Amino acid sequence: MNNPLKTASKIILVLLFSVGSAAFAQNLDTLNYEVDGKPFRGFAAKPSKITANTKTILIVHEWWGLNEYPKIRAQQLAKQGFIAVCIDMYGAGIVVDDLQNASALSAQVYADRQLMYRRFNAGYLAALTVKGVNPSKMAAIGYCFGGNVVLNAAKMGAALDAVVSFHGGLAGPKLDSAVLKSAVLVCNGNDDRFVPQADIDSLSADMLKNKADYTFIGYAG
Repeated sequence: MNNPLKTASKIILVLLFSVGSAAFAQNLDTLNYEVDGKPFRGFAAKPSKITANTKTILIVHEWWGLNEYPKIRAQQLAKQGFIAVCIDMYGAGIVVDDLQNASALSAQVYADRQLMYRRFNAGYLAALTVKGVNPSKMAAIGYCFGGNVVLNAAKMGAALDAVVSFHGGLAGPKLDSAVLKSAVLVCNGNDDRFVPQADIDSLSADMLKNKADYTFIGYAG
C-alpha cells in the first residue's frame, strides 16, 4: 500500500471543494449484480483518461439508499481523475426519503454485520469488473450509514488501501489487527448527536491498541 492516507486526504479535498453536479456530465455505467439471490444495482463513473496508476474509490450511500447524492459524488471524483463506483447496500431501486423507512432499512443491515460485509463485498467484486479498476489501488468512502459500512469492511479485512467515514456511525465489532489492511480516516462533526462520545472513545482506543493507521478529525460547530 502506497501512502493510503495521502489518497484519503485528496479524497477529502475533492469532496469538500467540488461544487454542483451540473458541470460534471460523465455518464454513469450501471452495474447489476446479486447478493443472496437478490438483485442489486451500482453505478460507476470514469475519468477521461485511465492509466495503470488510476485509483478507484468505492462510495457507500447514506441510509436513504443509493439516491442521486452518491452519484453526484462519483461524477465529481471522476472529474478529478478517479474511477468512482457507487455500491448498493439495499437492493436495486430501493430508495426512501423518510426517516422511518430509512431507519428500518439501515437497522436490518446494522443488525447483521456479516450481511453488511457480504453486500459491501459484492459491490467491491462488481467494481472489479469495471474496465481500468486496479485492485491494488482502491479505497472506500461512506456517508453516515455508509461510513459505518466502510469501517465495518475495514475491520473485516476488505482489501482496500484506505477507508474514509464522513459523519458515519462508529459503533461496531472490535478490530482484529490481523485482518486490517486499510488506513482508516474518520471525519466527524463534534456536535453530531447521532455519534456519542463513548463510540468515538471506543473506536479510537481499539485502533490505538491494534496499532492501526488511524486518523480521527473532529470538526467544531
